[in-house]
Amino acid sequence: MRSPFLRSAFTVPATVAAAVSLALAGAGPAAADVHRPAPAAARGTAAAHGFTPLTDLFAQRLLLADKVAAAKYGTATPIDDPVREAQILADVRARAAGTGLDPEAVAAVFRNQIEANKLVQRGLYARWDAHPGERPTERPDLVKEVRPALDRITTLLLAALRETERTRAVPSCGPRLAAAAGWSAHSHRLDALHLRGLGRALPSVCAYAW
Repeated sequence: MRSPFLRSAFTVPATVAAAVSLALAGAGPAAADVHRPAPAAARGTAAAHGFTPLTDLFAQRLLLADKVAAAKYGTATPIDDPVREAQILADVRARAAGTGLDPEAVAAVFRNQIEANKLVQRGLYARWDAHPGERPTERPDLVKEVRPALDRITTLLLAALRETERTRAVPSCGPRLAAAAGWSAHSHRLDALHLRGLGRALPSVCAYAW
């Protein structure tokens, strides 16, 4: 059973919000640019956390939710896409097995990424409904533009999960993951909505239950 300290360390999204509250001071709103370079000072400090490459990829995937939402908003395409989600999970299970990772554990991580992405999409829909002037003026192509970027991140995430397999299986995983998530949130300038999404992306990373 997880200790009270570790349980408190993983109150999501409260923990991530607390970890980055100071770092986010002065940070601008998030934008769907997965190639934005991180501030040098933040990147140098974050390098001390072995989970930062993983949480950076979580943040990048969340920022792509902006483009997914912009592609779907105002159309008949729903946010929830059970067929596509099942395809993603089946793919990562197969690829995980091929690299020696636990397929179900990896699928759980990716299921949280999907839910985090949908959380951001719903938040953006609500924002655009309330503030029409903020609605996107362009509709990205889901098939040609967005999904290839998501697929690239999937490949990198699988590699990062493989590299952190041992670290994710120890009790210190929780606090280290929260710290790395805080630096990734700062590096990618996540706003409050994307910060909540980052919190939603984390629960299945560590082998110890939250």
